[in-house]
Amino acid sequence: MKSLWKGSIAFGLVNIPIKLYSAVEQKPLKTRLLHKDKLSPIRYKKWCDACTQEVSQDEIVKGIEVSPDEYVVISDDELRSIRPEKSTWIEIVEFVHSHQIDPIYFNAHYYAGPERPKDKTYFLFRDVLQQTAETAIGRFVMREKEHVCAIEAYRQGLLLTTLNYNYEIRDIMQVDGLDEPPQLSQVEMDLARQLIGQITVDEFDMTRFHDTFEEDLKELVERKARGETIAIHKREYPRTTEENLVEALKASLK
Repeated sequence: MKSLWKGSIAFGLVNIPIKLYSAVEQKPLKTRLLHKDKLSPIRYKKWCDACTQEVSQDEIVKGIEVSPDEYVVISDDELRSIRPEKSTWIEIVEFVHSHQIDPIYFNAHYYAGPERPKDKTYFLFRDVLQQTAETAIGRFVMREKEHVCAIEAYRQGLLLTTLNYNYEIRDIMQVDGLDEPPQLSQVEMDLARQLIGQITVDEFDMTRFHDTFEEDLKELVERKARGETIAIHKREYPRTTEENLVEALKASLK
């Protein structure tokens, strides 16, 4: 597995050399926009709305909108002067119990592996986190962005998760319809609890789940490539209303 960052965890005066590896790999089928008749790829032009014509790359600058239709131009040199430099260490600033981190802060996951095999500092750090159920909170720079991260023991190694900043999290109360919940009857609550109990499992197993759309898309492409005619079936789900809620719950239990 190819590493994407190399540095150290600064744990007090102890230096723990590590490498970061992407923990998630997604390989979706990509669609392209094509000309309907010629099936050739569609490309986008760099178009200026003001002069209504295509412009060349040397005529383009970067800008930040400060008010509607008003921009401040920022040069590449100015951006480089304020971008944080790539760090070679992760500074541990505190430790917290794992359950204290709201999952909404989780951003991206990376495996943190030892730079050297049998590195005692790495495995000491992993075992202590595992035994105490603590999570280390650190900060470092990667890909020109300063990250806050959580590091925890994970199976045979360490899992590093970058965290969203608090100001990046949107307020859930901005979602329409949450401020006035309806009255729920005891019958509705009891039936819903029975339904949940009926399909509750002892242990979660993610291997049972697959991206059926991705699998169906691959099959669809193969069938169309063979020249087969595809029949379109529209899925419809009955709408549950306040009037038929109890009946829908009872039917679900059956």
